[in-house]
Amino acid sequence: MRMRKKAWARPELAECPYFIEEPQALKGKWQEWFPRRGPFHVELGCGKGVFTAEIVRRNPAINYLGIDLSMDVLGSARRNIEQACGEEGRMADNIALTAFDIERVTEILEEKDQVERLYINFCNPWPKGKHHKKRLTHTRQLEKYQTFLQDGGEIWFKTDNTDLYLATQRYLTETGFEILSQTNDLYAQGDPENIVTEHELMFAGQGIPIKRIIARWNRRK
Repeated sequence: MRMRKKAWARPELAECPYFIEEPQALKGKWQEWFPRRGPFHVELGCGKGVFTAEIVRRNPAINYLGIDLSMDVLGSARRNIEQACGEEGRMADNIALTAFDIERVTEILEEKDQVERLYINFCNPWPKGKHHKKRLTHTRQLEKYQTFLQDGGEIWFKTDNTDLYLATQRYLTETGFEILSQTNDLYAQGDPENIVTEHELMFAGQGIPIKRIIARWNRRK
């Protein structure tokens, strides 16, 4: 479902100090962009930023990059982040947002950026076989992530889609990732540290089990 155009989104992002218009210029330099050096985590497809805002609020010592193709959803993400950080009485100085095609993510990230964790939450499952290569967890994409994930870097993946969940296990294994944990019912397992996304709220409300995989990439293996 397409999001309605938000006339206010682009003007607000243009004034936002952490919206990056030309992310290619920061390839290999993301650690220098943030005011404080720290662990660097990236969210692929951050959407309206409900999840983004909460991880930014909870973890001021971690630097985050949220990527989404839509300026309209990034406008909502900015507002959610501002609200979350405002409630903590601080500036949103550990987050960058950018509008970019995730299939071309290696144009804006490389090994020198030292990405410790990738979040992929409720991405498009692309159910038709001919479209599987478009999945953000497909082997073709995972091989791209390996070029900038640091040694021991992790992927945290959540979905409501059983086929994508099972396929992602296979994709990870095929590309040399080590699966640290997996569950086909996150809520039944229980995790007090779980941060809920907007899609997760919707699917869980419909009684659809939430699946999660945490996997690690070991460069020296």
